[in-house]
Amino acid sequence: MAKAKKIEEKPIIKKQSVSDKVREMDVIAIEKEISELKKELFNLRFQAAVGKLENTAQISKNKKQIARMKTILTERANAVK
Repeated sequence: MAKAKKIEEKPIIKKQSVSDKVREMDVIAIEKEISELKKELFNLRFQAAVGKLENTAQISKNKKQIARMKTILTERANAVK
């Protein structure tokens, strides 16, 4: 007769979303990150205009990240009111 294999249960690891990571940050850190992303976005646009940009998807990723952060700041401001 065949032996039954013992099945081990692995703990479920939940991935933390980008929004969750931003929500853990304080307001000052979020604003600082937004300014850094804006500078990077400017550089990416400049590279795209010159034709040196290889990963064009990075522009939209930066825009979405800035929008996420601004949305979370707005949520916090509305929660205070």
